[in-house]
Amino acid sequence: MKDNFDACLAFTLKYEGGYVNDPHDPGGETNLGISKLSYPHEDIRGMTRARAAAIYRRDFWNAVSGDDLPRGLDLVAFDAAVNSGVMRSSKWVQRALLVEADGRIGPKTLVAARMLSQSQLEAAISRAVAIRFDFLTRLKTWSRYKRGWTARTEAVGASALAMAKSAQRQPAAQSTPAPPLGIAAAIAAALAALAVFFDKLF
Repeated sequence: MKDNFDACLAFTLKYEGGYVNDPHDPGGETNLGISKLSYPHEDIRGMTRARAAAIYRRDFWNAVSGDDLPRGLDLVAFDAAVNSGVMRSSKWVQRALLVEADGRIGPKTLVAARMLSQSQLEAAISRAVAIRFDFLTRLKTWSRYKRGWTARTEAVGASALAMAKSAQRQPAAQSTPAPPLGIAAAIAAALAALAVFFDKLF
């Protein structure tokens, strides 16, 4: 959601921490989650929160269409993108939504997300977190980082579900109406509805 970036960023920064240079971390020198390997031209040691926020919004939040995902699912997508990459995160969200996992959260994925009922949204959040956790357990570095990764994924799930429930409790007058769908999006919406129907049926 457009007004949820700051809350999602605050959550993620809590787990990314400050300056570290762990020889076991493939990212190398890192500060506020921004690594020298990925951003060789950035002043990692002197990284400010404002600069980190700008990078996170541009390269991660926007890349997973955070402004357009339902509250809660946006946190799931964003935090996973920061931790494991945008494409992986996007595929995990798409698999959780039961749509084609092409690694790009575009119109079809967003239509499927927008059509979810509250219970379906919560189930999708839980599925995406479970998919992420399964991926982490199969990494070679799992034994070294499993305690932190387990705590983080559990916290993502709990916080995302809380965000989703909080959005449900907001008065309808405060919500922003969804923009009208074009023909292609309407077709995608119908297909997504059928997918949800058959998922429930079987």
